[in-house]
Amino acid sequence: MKSKELSVDLQDRIVLRHKSGEGYRKISAALKVPMSPVASIIHKWKKFETTRTLPRAGRPSKLSNWGRRDLVREVTKNPMVTLSELQRYSVERGEPSRRTTISAAIHQSGLYGRVARRKILLSKRHMAAHLEFAKRHLKDSQTMRNKILWSDETKIELFGANARRHIWRKPGTAHHQGNTIPTVKHGDGSIMLWGAGTVRLVRIKGKMTAAMYRNILDENLLQSALDHRLGRRFIFQQDNDPKHTAKISKEWLQDNSVNVLEWPSQSPDLNLTEYHWRDLKMVVHRRFPSNLMELERCCKEEWAKLAKDRCAKLVESYSKRLEAVIATKGASTKY
Repeated sequence: MKSKELSVDLQDRIVLRHKSGEGYRKISAALKVPMSPVASIIHKWKKFETTRTLPRAGRPSKLSNWGRRDLVREVTKNPMVTLSELQRYSVERGEPSRRTTISAAIHQSGLYGRVARRKILLSKRHMAAHLEFAKRHLKDSQTMRNKILWSDETKIELFGANARRHIWRKPGTAHHQGNTIPTVKHGDGSIMLWGAGTVRLVRIKGKMTAAMYRNILDENLLQSALDHRLGRRFIFQQDNDPKHTAKISKEWLQDNSVNVLEWPSQSPDLNLTEYHWRDLKMVVHRRFPSNLMELERCCKEEWAKLAKDRCAKLVESYSKRLEAVIATKGASTKY
C-alpha cells in the first residue's frame, strides 16, 4: 500500500534540521521518520526550493511525437482543415483519433481554432498599389487629411451577416492572408446604401448605373462637403468601381471642380467609411428590423447618431493604418 504523505509541518522540520547541519540518520532518529522519506524531502527541497506538492504531469499522451509533428504540419499547411478531417488523417496513420487528444496536441504548438476573418482577395498588382499609396501618403499633414470627404457603398442584410468559418491559427495572426476568407465586393433581403462623411446616407434602389451615381453626386456631394464644413477645396475619396470611373461621373466631378483622391483598387482597409458601415450594421441589427422599409429607416436614424469624435479619431490615427500596410508590404492588415 502507498504510504501516507508526511505533514507539511514535519517536512518543514526535516528541512530546518538539514539546514542546521544534521545528517539524514540523526534527522530520521530524532523525528522517528524512515531515512528514505527524509532523503526524498531534502532532495526535493534542494531541487525545487520547496517541500510542497508540485503539479503532476498527468497521464502520458497516447499521441507519438511523430504524430504530433505531422498534425501541426498539416494544420500549418492548411489552416482551414477541420477537426473531423484531422481525425481521419490520424486514423490513416495509426495514431489516436480522439478529438480532445488532437486538439490538445495542436494547442501545445500555439495553434487555436478561431473564426476566419473575411478579407478582400488581393493580387500582387493590388498589393503593390496598396503599398505605393501608403508610402506616398504616410507623411500627409493632418490638415490635408481633415479635408478628405470619404465615401463608399455597402449592402446591409435584413437578418445579419453570412455564416462563419473556423480555422487554426496562432494568436496575433488573424489578418495573415492564409487565415482569412477572400471576398469580392457586393456578393435578397438587403438594401444598398451610399454614404459620404457621416451626414448623407442614400438608399440605392435597383442596380446602380453610372447615371444613377452621377445623380447621387449631383444631389448630395457638394452639400455633404458644406455640412462637414470642408470648404470648396475639399478632396473627394471614392473607390475604383466602374460606375465611379465612368465618363459621365468623371465629367461631373471635373465640371464641379472636385479634387478626387487617387485610390488603389481593393483597399477597403484604407477607407474610413468601412468603420462607419461596421458600426452602423452592429447597431441596426440590434434593433431587429422586420422588413426592408424598417431596415432603411433604422439605417438613416442610426447614421445620424454616429459619433463625430469617433470620426475625428479615425482621421487622426490614419498614419497607423498606412504603417500597417507598409509593414505587411501591401497585404491585408488588421484594419
